[in-house]
Amino acid sequence: MAGASVPTPAHSEAVETALGKLDLEAKARLLAGQDMWSLPALPEIGLRSLVMSDGPIGVRGVHWTAEDPSIALPSPTALAATWDPDLARRAGTLLAQEARRKGVHVLLAPTVNLHRSPLGGRHFECYSEDPCLTGEIGSGYVNGVQSGGVATTVKHFVANDAETDRFTVDNVIDPRPLRELYLAPFETIVEKARPWGFMAAYNKVNGVTMTEHQHLQNEVLRGEWGFDGIIVSDWMAARSTVGAILGGLDIAMPGPRTVYGDALAAAVRKGDVEESTVDEAVRNVLRLAARVGLLDGVDPAVTDPPAPVDGRALAREVARRAFVLVRNEVRDRRPTLPIDPARVRTLALIGAAARDARVLGGGSATVFPEHVVSPLAGLTAALPEGALTYAVGADPSDELAPAAQGFELRAVCRDAEGNVLGTGSLPGGQVQWIGDDLPAGVTHEALHSVEVTGTFTPRESGEHTFGTRGIGAFTLRVDGRLLWDGTQAMSGAADPFEAFFGAPAERGRAHLTEGVPVEVSLLHPVHRTPGAPLTAVMFSLTHLGPRRDGDELIAEAVETARNAEVAVVVVATTDRVESEGFDRRDLSLPGRQDDLVRAVAAANPNTVVVVNSGSPVELPWRGDVAAVLLSWFPGQEGGAALADVLLGHTEPGGRLPTTWPTALAAAPVAEVQPTDGQLPYVEGLFIGYRAYDKAAVTPAYPFGHGFGYTSWEYESLEVTRARAKVRIRNTGGRAGRETVQIYLAPVADTVERPVRWLAGFASVEAAAGASVEADIPLRGRTFEIWDEAASRWTFVPGQYEVRACHSLTDVRLTATLEV
Repeated sequence: MAGASVPTPAHSEAVETALGKLDLEAKARLLAGQDMWSLPALPEIGLRSLVMSDGPIGVRGVHWTAEDPSIALPSPTALAATWDPDLARRAGTLLAQEARRKGVHVLLAPTVNLHRSPLGGRHFECYSEDPCLTGEIGSGYVNGVQSGGVATTVKHFVANDAETDRFTVDNVIDPRPLRELYLAPFETIVEKARPWGFMAAYNKVNGVTMTEHQHLQNEVLRGEWGFDGIIVSDWMAARSTVGAILGGLDIAMPGPRTVYGDALAAAVRKGDVEESTVDEAVRNVLRLAARVGLLDGVDPAVTDPPAPVDGRALAREVARRAFVLVRNEVRDRRPTLPIDPARVRTLALIGAAARDARVLGGGSATVFPEHVVSPLAGLTAALPEGALTYAVGADPSDELAPAAQGFELRAVCRDAEGNVLGTGSLPGGQVQWIGDDLPAGVTHEALHSVEVTGTFTPRESGEHTFGTRGIGAFTLRVDGRLLWDGTQAMSGAADPFEAFFGAPAERGRAHLTEGVPVEVSLLHPVHRTPGAPLTAVMFSLTHLGPRRDGDELIAEAVETARNAEVAVVVVATTDRVESEGFDRRDLSLPGRQDDLVRAVAAANPNTVVVVNSGSPVELPWRGDVAAVLLSWFPGQEGGAALADVLLGHTEPGGRLPTTWPTALAAAPVAEVQPTDGQLPYVEGLFIGYRAYDKAAVTPAYPFGHGFGYTSWEYESLEVTRARAKVRIRNTGGRAGRETVQIYLAPVADTVERPVRWLAGFASVEAAAGASVEADIPLRGRTFEIWDEAASRWTFVPGQYEVRACHSLTDVRLTATLEV
């Protein structure tokens, strides 16, 4: 697959021919976004407009709307939990198919920053705490997307590992951890997948903002690694015309107001920038255009896309392969899971997230699937009629959220005279129109007000709370009654996406009756900020259902659980806990979910807890329940996949891609707040399991951990410097899959290094009683360190213990290797 990434002589010739026809103004214009998502077409050279779209779990397209739904795959943490680069490649192939369907040429994904701290707000959007696992999964994903003729932008280059002050923070990182940890997955992906694009991060690294980082972008990425694709800024990250172009940034997004375009042409005329420097950036953009089929006179890199992929089936497969069973107690010689429907006649399903599933993370990773299968829907469909009972138990959120369940809304756009310009549908009560992403017939110049209007049919009687999120004036009416008429001022936050990511505000309450629809209206005169980098309309109608007494809800759940043979409790985070734009404050489950689990477990010893989160959370009751299954953000088919796994139609295939701490206090890195604009990475090489080993701290669940539904005997291990071969036998009663993990541990170290580190892995399958061999390559870099004094990689000879493991702490076979 990576071979398709190599530019052909025909591509190079077409690029040079096109470049030679462009004047300075056209070159400078090509490097600047013409709007939120695209570059300008240049018909004079046969160049069509190049379109980009957010990922990484779906392809939203250029319009933030449910009218053009997207397949929603499980979260990146889930994909990494499969430990299967080939499955990641298949996911990428599906996303290329989705991109082509939506007219998208560049997918703004994958995110390969590391899980430095579990508090990172976009933890769910990244793969792992380990650079080897991250690099392999990311390579599979990139190869899959680009096999479909669609470009990727590997992001966020580099060290965008938290959200606090993300536009300005200076992450101070020593050369060794920068090379061995944070740059390592990017380097692997360049080597194994030859990506067509990178995205420069907002943050600084060692004093230099990444969009201007000449050393990391020009000398390391392009020079040492041989990267020949484009570097695009994260949105609004480029701040200096001269600094960005000299630092290696090819494209400044979004447009039309950027530091390139007219400003770049002026810098060349002034003598601050050589035109040859601009030419290099234009070559990179034209090469990308040729690869994706937008430049006349040359075939695209992929002329025959892969065979069509069934998106729903793949989403379901990835979800069940990603679920990690971290606890499965054996009672009366039978494990808790899987549940045998022939033996278990009654099952209690408990938790608000079982009914209203959270299937993806918040922020730019959001897409709008055509449908979502909740755990309640999935288990209802899979179990015999009457076998399932449901109780809410505890709601994870006591905060207003964008209007969704029960709402049927549209946005009505009017001019200053009150004339209707156009209308658009609304997913979840959120208006998110950026740049030219407006309903048909509507322009920013003519738009004066937007009214969110429609009906709300409550599913519960009681006092409902309504509110807003956004900046400016609002008039809110529910059931004909004025609830609020006022103005929300800017809070002063540095993040320009405050209206999108900010906290909602309560505006009024109304007593409503279950099943009786009422009219709702939120009128918003369009608020414009002079000199803003984006022309956008962003605000939301928000809602919170009636608040019942928490003790009463838990008591109902306990009674439901007591009357069932098995209780399944689904606990979850919310989009105010895990999302882009802010970091987490703690690792606690929101609301009274911990109280709920304890109460249900006390009433029913056969309690299974499903954890619906993208990142680690504290599980203080984990020893009190019979089983714990991590479902991550499982994508649109998550409920169906959950039924598959709980009922034993397939086994949970996941292994932990990151260590789960017992509590935040035990996490080795808990500092994501800068001081005086700087965030020193004082832990150096020791993040994740490397840090737990150094401190001799036992986590709740170790890296690589996870149970299946069969058992494995590791029979033999053969090792050379280049590879490890492990033969294993399925000793259980059913077919299964095992992820064989290889760790290296220096016997007597002469330099500071972790106690052990992941050197390779492979997933293999075998029928009951059968054996299979895992053949695992070991990269040469696994025996090297970055020599800070010499500024180069240095091989470290000596004896290494090679460990063939089921997980980091479950060592099955060892061998000694002298190198």
